[in-house]
Amino acid sequence: MTADLDEGPIIEQDVTRVDHRMTADDLVLAGEEVESRVLARAVKWHCDSRVLLNVDRTVVFS
Repeated sequence: MTADLDEGPIIEQDVTRVDHRMTADDLVLAGEEVESRVLARAVKWHCDSRVLLNVDRTVVFS
């Protein structure tokens, strides 16, 4: 983890479907929901000791 947002290693990623009918608020909500799911998985993996640092690489055992 670093002091700068999004400067640390990528531990988990996900996607969500969007379409042209979604408003800006819908897109914000969809982004917040996917970020919440991803953060929860990454924290759980960290607590389960499944995230390891190897020099300048991050290894995730999923």
